[in-house]
Amino acid sequence: MTLAAATDLAAATNEHLANLSNTLIYSAMAVYTLAFFAYITEWIFGSRSKIGRTAAALTADPAERKAPAVTVKKGGSTAVLERPKVVVRAAAGQRDVPDGPGAHGGDEQGDLYGRIAVSLTVLAFLIELAGVIARAASVERAPWGNMYEFNITFSTVAVGVYLSLLALKKNVRWMGLFLITSVLLDLGIAVTVLYTASDQLVPALHSYWLYIHVSTAILCGAVFYVGAVTTILYLFKDSYESKLAAGGKPGKFATSFLERLPASSSLDKFSYRVNAAVFPLWTFTIIAGAIWAGDAWGRYWGWDPKETWAFITWVAYACYLHARATAGWKGRKAAYLALIAFGCWLFNYYGVNIFVSGKHSYAGV
Repeated sequence: MTLAAATDLAAATNEHLANLSNTLIYSAMAVYTLAFFAYITEWIFGSRSKIGRTAAALTADPAERKAPAVTVKKGGSTAVLERPKVVVRAAAGQRDVPDGPGAHGGDEQGDLYGRIAVSLTVLAFLIELAGVIARAASVERAPWGNMYEFNITFSTVAVGVYLSLLALKKNVRWMGLFLITSVLLDLGIAVTVLYTASDQLVPALHSYWLYIHVSTAILCGAVFYVGAVTTILYLFKDSYESKLAAGGKPGKFATSFLERLPASSSLDKFSYRVNAAVFPLWTFTIIAGAIWAGDAWGRYWGWDPKETWAFITWVAYACYLHARATAGWKGRKAAYLALIAFGCWLFNYYGVNIFVSGKHSYAGV
């Protein structure tokens, strides 16, 4: 590159907006930290007196669990029907247990801390989103030219998916602590190990396919991440329920924590649904990448490391979805496949870019 060309690239970068973006990202990290402590407070101070639903369900008479009675209370001339506790059938058909009361434990004080945590999460999300937009504006392009930009966008979208589920009245606040913890780790890696100064794109990335292919890849990764978190929690909750069903007695900490989560069947169903919903979009992501490769390099597929691991990830999730739909592979076996598939996505995200050289290594990290 000539000195004149380098000067033109430097001039094309708005340093003020680039510095503003960095400030906003650090500010978002600070607010995420406050949200992290608020979520912890919700778990700690939420009532422990309203848990024990799983144990009660697993120790009750089987006939009572399958057909709970409806009692009638009379108050004056009014009859009031008391609804039985709603239970959900486990994926493997082994047991029926109710969902836990959530991180707040059904307590008003715990619920207040949870609402504060969500409010701080919304604020941090907006600040981080502004940081991503400022990064894009500093060079007048999509903010996906290197791993640093991919990381800050990915964490923003992951939090956006979580908040969207809350906005749709989905009871997923129990996920908040785990989500924010990993988002802080992701941003910590981004601003230290992966940080790259704002700069122009290399010629290979100058294509409208950048907006299509990379944006869908980020969205898919964010949803896959939500599914992976739920799958991990499912494995813990399923082990807990199995121990109770076998007559075991888990520790107080495990009981206090795991009793508040949804039933293992609910977690299993939720992770399956989110992974199944985004799988077609991941398929489109691979197809879009192949079309872009045809335009940029003159061939649609060349078994480049990034292409190969994207395909391996697709195969792994296809195996999981097929296994999940097969009676003999529901539950824990399918959950392990889901985590292997997400591990493939993580290696495609981090490992290929950092440790493997290929045609996708044009922007360093």
